[in-house]
Amino acid sequence: MDDLPDALERLTARLETLERRVHALEHPNLVSTAPASQQLAATPVAEAGEGLSFAPAGGVFSVLGKAMLGIAGAYVLRAVAESSSLPRLVIAAIAIAYAMMWLVWAARVKAGEWLASTIYACTSALILAPLLWELTLRFKVLPVPVTAGLLGAFVIAATTLAWKRDRTPVFWVANLTAAVAALALSIATHRLVPFIASLLLMVLICEYAATRNRQLSIRPLVAAAADLAVWALIFIYSSPPSTRTDYPAIGTAGLLLPGCLLFLIYAASVSVRTTLLGYKITIFETVQALIAFLLAASSVLYFEPQFGAIGWGVVCLLLSAACYAAVFVLFDGAVEGRNYHVFAAWAAGLFLAGSVLCLPPFWLAACLGVAAIDATVMGVRLGRLTLQFHGLVYLAAAVVASGLLDYAFHALAGIMPVRVAGSVWFVSVCALVCYAAGKPCPQESWRQQFLHLVPAALTVCALAALLVQGLLWLAALRRAPEAHHVAFIRTLILCAVALALAFAGYRWRRVELTRIAYATLGLVAAKLLFEDLRLGHLVFIAASIFLFAITLIAVPRMAHRAVSVRRDGAP
Repeated sequence: MDDLPDALERLTARLETLERRVHALEHPNLVSTAPASQQLAATPVAEAGEGLSFAPAGGVFSVLGKAMLGIAGAYVLRAVAESSSLPRLVIAAIAIAYAMMWLVWAARVKAGEWLASTIYACTSALILAPLLWELTLRFKVLPVPVTAGLLGAFVIAATTLAWKRDRTPVFWVANLTAAVAALALSIATHRLVPFIASLLLMVLICEYAATRNRQLSIRPLVAAAADLAVWALIFIYSSPPSTRTDYPAIGTAGLLLPGCLLFLIYAASVSVRTTLLGYKITIFETVQALIAFLLAASSVLYFEPQFGAIGWGVVCLLLSAACYAAVFVLFDGAVEGRNYHVFAAWAAGLFLAGSVLCLPPFWLAACLGVAAIDATVMGVRLGRLTLQFHGLVYLAAAVVASGLLDYAFHALAGIMPVRVAGSVWFVSVCALVCYAAGKPCPQESWRQQFLHLVPAALTVCALAALLVQGLLWLAALRRAPEAHHVAFIRTLILCAVALALAFAGYRWRRVELTRIAYATLGLVAAKLLFEDLRLGHLVFIAASIFLFAITLIAVPRMAHRAVSVRRDGAP
């Protein structure tokens, strides 16, 4: 009788242990939230049930079984549709509602059961996508615009359901399924515009979610699908009509809007995320904004070539001004420099594109030359290497637009031009001003040296070419110069330029001028070999070699003296 209380206590403890085991087996997801003492008291069987989640109430097998039942129900509906026992439109409505029911179920699972949510969402997708394919292509029940609208409605429903409960798998599966289905159906039906509209709706939803910092992982996939669809539209409808007889005719507005809307969506999204919300621009956003811009530009230039070029050029100039404003008002001085550099690069590229599209050749060269001076002067005054680099880019574009390099080549090594274009004079002066505006520092990085070297080289090329043509014009006043006269005058000018560059580099301690002097020596050596010795008269050949020898001796001495002065720090 004395052992009876101890026996009752042991029996009570065993009953409590058995109750905890049964509770753990029936509710495996609640085991992790139980107190630590109860978790320690759980048996290995309960722990195994929690880890593998094979319990009857919510295990993997149970979820897969339910999903297979859902697929079986879809096959039943398909069999009913083939039997024609009911109107196919009614069967289509029931099947679509059935797929949406699984989507709702996927969004209403308990928190933490991401696997069940994913499987139910995939079940909904596996029901809806083949269903829309057959109803559109095989049974011809749904018109193409209705199918595209159902895909958009599927994404909207998934977004609405997933937003409140933060169900990322539902949003992810719905967008991926709808994007792939839209691409496949657009190819199969040859009706691109309705499915591009649904893809643009998906892009808009994804970008809105990105501004709320949600569901960021699916953005690249949806963007790639939209890019591919818009590119297919441009490629197909820019080809000759004889190659697309099975595609429906589309008006100009229908051809222009997809690319422009895609660019507008991404431009607005990037602007909001970077300027208003303060996020750092991602690599995806940088690349995708550029792709959307190129698709929009291609749409405008292909389908509205008369007035679209000027209009798009004006848009580019306005966007360039907005990017420059964002760079200097919002991003200048920020700790993270990616936004600053990306928007600055966009500003320069947009300005170049807008100028090329809007302006005729002479005014293009003049505008780019003035822009190069402005950017260089502002960059030096504000201490911004980015602006100085933009000035260098604008100057190089102005040189190309004016034909300065082509003129310099013909004046120094080819057939002498008859006259000098006004744009060549103007851009030459701009190059000189840009070089003069740059202030050398005692300890310059290679970037700063490059910013000084290019304007100096362009100025020297222009100056040498103009001197050659001027001297030949003076010689022609007395006698028409022959080939050996032209060769000697070119050698004379180049040697004089090399000596002047070496002296200026020593006098003003400009290392870039010394380097250009050495490059000029190499040019004179090649010129003696390929022009003077081949075309020259013996007397003029001897004079050219004498000039080159004097220059070859003098330039290294001046350069060595300049190096010695820089090392000693003497004024």
